Amino acid sequence: MSYVYLKTQSFTGSNLSQNTIPLNVTAASVSVSKTIPAFPIPLSGVATGESVTTAFDLGMASKSLNLSGFIQDATITKTFKGGVTKTFEFTAQEIAQMIASGVDSTGFAQKQAFSEIVLLIPSNVDSNYLQRSTLGTLIPLTFASRGGSNEFDNEGVPLRLSAFPDSSTDTGLTGFIRSFSFNLEAESIDVSFSLDFEIATVIP
Repeated sequence: MSYVYLKTQSFTGSNLSQNTIPLNVTAASVSVSKTIPAFPIPLSGVATGESVTTAFDLGMASKSLNLSGFIQDATITKTFKGGVTKTFEFTAQEIAQMIASGVDSTGFAQKQAFSEIVLLIPSNVDSNYLQRSTLGTLIPLTFASRGGSNEFDNEGVPLRLSAFPDSSTDTGLTGFIRSFSFNLEAESIDVSFSLDFEIATVIP
């Protein structure tokens, strides 16, 4: 699974070769945990012979992504103030250090911090429930649903938060890296890593 990219805060446009770090991912685990307050109703079992619990679905859930794999030597392009562009071949160890430094920084350090991860998956059905002309089109993994507001899977959703992607350059999962670890091993060219990414709206 090579179609995974980390985007820095300074990423703009749709060019995945700038201000991104490619990752060679061997396993990806997606986790969604819903939070629903539940309250047992007092005396409900007295009249009915069956106790009742009431739950309130307040639309709260936590979502995360765990990745593991290998970092390899790669060409990385970064843009800086004044339109300056720097492109270099980095070693796997340098890239691992760069990611660790970005996790250690804050959102104010836009050239370091990571705010989005793109994990491309194959898709046959587009955002409007039409068969794609190219089967297996790569799109970013998303928690969005197909259709506009109050349409298709979004019936009953008047103000959808995000759109279902139709292109590999569409927005991926936004949030922050909760943890990142890597191993430096003797006589190894690649660097093995594990990364936990939490989906969230990050301020700043």
